[in-house]
Amino acid sequence: MTAEQLVIGLIRVGGSLPVLRWAFAGALIAILVDFSDLFWRGWLDLGGLGDYQNFDKWLDLVYMFTFLVVALRWEGPVRNVAVALFAYRMIGFVVFAFNDSRTVLLAFPNVFEFWFVGIAAFKHWWPKYEFTRPRIAFWLLVALGLKMLQEWSLHGEQFFDQWVATDLAEDFWNWLTGG
Repeated sequence: MTAEQLVIGLIRVGGSLPVLRWAFAGALIAILVDFSDLFWRGWLDLGGLGDYQNFDKWLDLVYMFTFLVVALRWEGPVRNVAVALFAYRMIGFVVFAFNDSRTVLLAFPNVFEFWFVGIAAFKHWWPKYEFTRPRIAFWLLVALGLKMLQEWSLHGEQFFDQWVATDLAEDFWNWLTGG
């Protein structure tokens, strides 16, 4: 393990913990910290990350398990859907771990993540919202659609693989300021 992997790993673990106290805000923090790898990779020079996709998927387990801990406190169908989505992603994770094909990530999208954030938002702002079967189906389709768009851009099109986030931030700043 390189020092760079250790630093980024500690950042990712620390960023996953707030969800245990604040489900919605903590989930947003965990997701932002997850994406912060794109910046850390550009800023740190401590030995590299090796196979980044594999490294990232292992670290994703940390925030996913904290999401699961919170979801297990829920009741009824939203909990059952969360557990099923988590299990589905874990199957995809195992398949990915054995064949290292990013196509697997498209077949097993992490809909659990988006489902969790959505339900946490409802529980935070609309705690009396009733999750009927049609509403669950609707929100599950919304989560699936949004996650598939994200997975396609990350793993299908591999849109972000060609850039380092620091370069994107600098290009955006230059565009914004006319520089």
